Amino acid sequence: MLNSLFRLDENGTTVRTEIVAGATTFLTMAYIALVNPQILGAAGMDKGAVFVATCLGSAFGTLLMAFYANYPLALAPGMGLNAYFAFGVVQGLHYSWRVALGAVFFSGCLFVILSVTPVRRWIIDAIPMSQKIAISAGIGLFLGIIALKESGLVVADPATLVTLGNVKAPATLLAAAGFIAMVALDRLRAPGAIIIAVIGTAFVGIALHVSPFGGIASLPPSLAPTFLALDLKGALDIGVATIIFVFLFVDLFDNTGTLVGVAHRAGLLDAEGRIPRLRRVLLVDSTASIVGSLLGTSTVTSYIESAAGVRAGGRTGLTGVVVAVLFLLTLFFAPLAESVPVYATAPALLFVACLMARGFSELGWSDVTEYAPAVVTALVMPLTFSIANGIAFGFITYAAVKLLAGRWREANPSVLVLAAIFIVKYAMF
Repeated sequence: MLNSLFRLDENGTTVRTEIVAGATTFLTMAYIALVNPQILGAAGMDKGAVFVATCLGSAFGTLLMAFYANYPLALAPGMGLNAYFAFGVVQGLHYSWRVALGAVFFSGCLFVILSVTPVRRWIIDAIPMSQKIAISAGIGLFLGIIALKESGLVVADPATLVTLGNVKAPATLLAAAGFIAMVALDRLRAPGAIIIAVIGTAFVGIALHVSPFGGIASLPPSLAPTFLALDLKGALDIGVATIIFVFLFVDLFDNTGTLVGVAHRAGLLDAEGRIPRLRRVLLVDSTASIVGSLLGTSTVTSYIESAAGVRAGGRTGLTGVVVAVLFLLTLFFAPLAESVPVYATAPALLFVACLMARGFSELGWSDVTEYAPAVVTALVMPLTFSIANGIAFGFITYAAVKLLAGRWREANPSVLVLAAIFIVKYAMF
């Protein structure tokens, strides 16, 4: 039955291989069940409900990907977008988390429309590669400054904007030790390096009485505080349009990049280098975001950590089924998630930031009209605490530089139009 459903023989894999691959993928991304409640909790959301929404949203999206697209791709609330949700939209722009969930819902609906029309390809092809790289790397820097702030290593200062925090504080020392352990474990190719370091750091802190211990297992918390709690009317406010655009924009490129990388690694590309069943994959991703917003979590998207399962031999949706089942079992470990403090999850944010910042190496550093706007994009994100501002100023800089340097033919007309729209936005709104 499994062979017929997932075409195991056709993809050169077995049930045992797919189970091992699924367990491997889950271990590499299970940290999201601990980190996401901490991040969205900063937006005022109930952490227990967010924990349940994270597990359910991840399981739903991954199962849909498994059965509808038959890909070994796992989905979960995206890192970067959850930080933008909590720190950029709620804390920075002072919208309620209910409005932010509404923005996620509408971005998912727009993603569905793009997935079934040629507009998606037009958007992807229109954005310069340097800006695609910069957006990913800039989100990494955005996560990095949040991680340093949450760990206490960086604090506000009226004279210098930011300065070094109390490096002798137990929580700060534990966060630093957790990050070092995480990097070392990853270098040693330990399965689940991030989750091991996060839980290890938390338990050391508990043993040293830095934070309390809430237990390990129990029945799942109530989903009621976040279920269907989104404010759709508030999300239709003109000021939220940019937020919806950012959720859509980042999810579109993040999903496309993840899909290409994992499909290439798994040998799933066709003879012309195209991705089979691409429309199905994008429909799954957009649908998962909509369902995630209804449950009460930020944008659900494909995870690059799926590559770990592919490396272990995963080639079909059966890998995703295993991941989804493990996420559902995780629901019964809510006390463990609540016992993990901020200083234990901050290293995970910083580690993901390092992974995303690697994109800088792919920039064309020989062309100043490409790398200068890219650096602007990446720097503005963390320094204004806004992914939206980074994208806007990056596009404006790119268009202006290309025009003034006499290289306007290299700028896609859509980029020039978007840059003009951003200028009007900042000038008049």
